[in-house]
Amino acid sequence: MRVVFMGTPEFAVPSLEKLLDAGFDIAGVYTQPDKPAGRGRQLTPSPVKALALAKGLPVFQPPTLRKPPAPEELAALKPEAIVVVAYGKLLPTEVLRIPPLGCVNVHPSLLPRHRGPSPIAGAILAGETETGVTIMLLDEGMDTGPMLAQVRTPLGAEETAGQLGERLARLGADMLPGVLAQLKQGWLTPQPQDNALATVTRLVEKEEGELDWRLPAEELARRVRAYDPWPGTFTRWQGKALKVLQVVALPSENVAPPGTVVALEGTATPVGVATGRGVLGLRRVQLEGRRAVTAQEFLQGARGFVGAVLPLPERKESGGAG
Repeated sequence: MRVVFMGTPEFAVPSLEKLLDAGFDIAGVYTQPDKPAGRGRQLTPSPVKALALAKGLPVFQPPTLRKPPAPEELAALKPEAIVVVAYGKLLPTEVLRIPPLGCVNVHPSLLPRHRGPSPIAGAILAGETETGVTIMLLDEGMDTGPMLAQVRTPLGAEETAGQLGERLARLGADMLPGVLAQLKQGWLTPQPQDNALATVTRLVEKEEGELDWRLPAEELARRVRAYDPWPGTFTRWQGKALKVLQVVALPSENVAPPGTVVALEGTATPVGVATGRGVLGLRRVQLEGRRAVTAQEFLQGARGFVGAVLPLPERKESGGAG
């Protein structure tokens, strides 16, 4: 089966590997243009490009698929299907119509829940206890096309977005070759999504990593997990950024104003921060310029931390639903 693969981040790598292992004819690999990375800000290839080059596959990196010669170049590859895994751009109608079997997308959520650019973080932020992977056919909307297959998996109570992303990448990759084979044989009937059950995620911004202590401890704990590894969560103490790496939400009466650092007794962590509801126990932190340490280790060299009042970020005006 002749396919074109479109993907960019590490999440897409297992799917390309599985297609190669299964003997699919990869006519070309499309990925986003190289971006500056690291301290030297040198142009760096995407993980998908690195794999494609290592396997000797032709790589295409058009800045857009909407303008010539990109659509014509893609059509000339004559793919039976286009496989899209976290490519990073919506495909125009002209591209969607190229492969006779359609454009097959691996999406890391149980559609129609958590459509959009941040499905993994979105599931954690929503407090889901179950998530999964949906393989679907793309249409002109954002993750609105008919579904071909779906697999469910429990979402761990302490699982981070990074850990969950690795699991879902493998789950989706394992499903992909079989789904494509069944699609070619005509054994699959695409199932429309129920739009009434849809939820839509938005792109996570870097500044969202600053913790707002006015929120409930449970919500803050979900943010710590959802924003690990990016953008990470932090607060500020003594003029420095204090990364908050691992936490536990503790039910408690409001013993102090939000942002107040309190000593804890009878819990697995020695210190926490009062929130809008409950206390957020700190397990692991990292002060700017220092290594990551346990909360107990941090307290040994952080005089005045207990009793300090951590700052509250400015709240932005709401721009409406998104």
